[in-house]
Amino acid sequence: MSGPLLPGATIGVLGSGQLGRMLALVARRMGYGVHVFSPERDSPAGRIANREWSAPYEDLDAARRFARGVDVVTLEFENIPAGTVEEISALAPVRPGLRALQTTQNRLREKEFLREAGFPVAPFRAVPDRASLDAAMGEVGVPAVLKTAGFGYDGKGQTRISGPEDAGAAWESLGGEAVLEAWVVFEMELSVVAARGTSGLFAHYGAVRNTHDRHILDLTVAPAGVPPEVEEEAVEIAAGIFEELGIVGTACVEFFLTTGGDLLVNEIAPRPHNSGHWTIEGAATSQFEQQLRAVCGLPLGGTHRPEPAAMANLIGDLWKSGEPDWTAALSVPGVSLHLYGKKEPRLGRKMGHLTARASTPEEAARKAVEARESLGGA
Repeated sequence: MSGPLLPGATIGVLGSGQLGRMLALVARRMGYGVHVFSPERDSPAGRIANREWSAPYEDLDAARRFARGVDVVTLEFENIPAGTVEEISALAPVRPGLRALQTTQNRLREKEFLREAGFPVAPFRAVPDRASLDAAMGEVGVPAVLKTAGFGYDGKGQTRISGPEDAGAAWESLGGEAVLEAWVVFEMELSVVAARGTSGLFAHYGAVRNTHDRHILDLTVAPAGVPPEVEEEAVEIAAGIFEELGIVGTACVEFFLTTGGDLLVNEIAPRPHNSGHWTIEGAATSQFEQQLRAVCGLPLGGTHRPEPAAMANLIGDLWKSGEPDWTAALSVPGVSLHLYGKKEPRLGRKMGHLTARASTPEEAARKAVEARESLGGA
């Protein structure tokens, strides 16, 4: 590609869930075509896209046909087989790129990359088999967290080990190559959502504060309310990771802020992130428009935040007693609703989110939570 991809070009998206849907909404608004590729049919993103390719990610013939019909490819889901991405890369640029994808889709590779590059991480050990787990516990200590090496998200594929007596059951629950990480006593969880363009320019939204429920993001508040030096360090680490991995597009770096005031990198997501959804209403340029701008080689947009904002996730549990009371939620001033077009509201499934803006982070959080509580349900 010799220059930026302008409106009229077609964007290919690997994955067809809510992140692809929100990217597709921006792309269509800005005059781009969108093709999505995933095993799903009539998917949240597919209903917005110009074309939905429904095939297994391992179907290389379908992947090549998909790639020939688009000008650039990005992703909303990192667990794409590397072989498929390689095939697509031969026919169209893939952004953020194969290295970022291969590194972040495997926890062990990700942790080793961070450690070797000098970024702060909690102590960890590779656990290729059951026999290795006891030795790893001796080195890392307990309590600790045993995580599958690959294909985990929202707390899936991980279990806590409180003592040696838990080791056998923990290993059996995962049943494959794993990583043992030291248990981190933290004050809060933070994330930095940012974007890097084809020229290497970097733009970020600052540090935001996240709280989780059952390992699923529950509430994000922007700004995080941490000391300026902590936010500056988090942004500096994120920028370094983007540069090292050559990321082009929007991505997220998640952190623990320990009770001792240290930052530790928890995970890297090479795509837009749940903790950046507040940017749709709360920033000059949303994380999804930023992703589109970056992968198309356009100038990155401003990241100014007019006022504090908060985002509350809507999980399928809210539908347990019937349709939520949308009228009640939208009666809270300054609250916006996003639903992802998923047909079945399963327990623990992300179905949408609410955002709120206010004069203080605390007030924005209060409004988002008040609106969600007014929906009824679980």
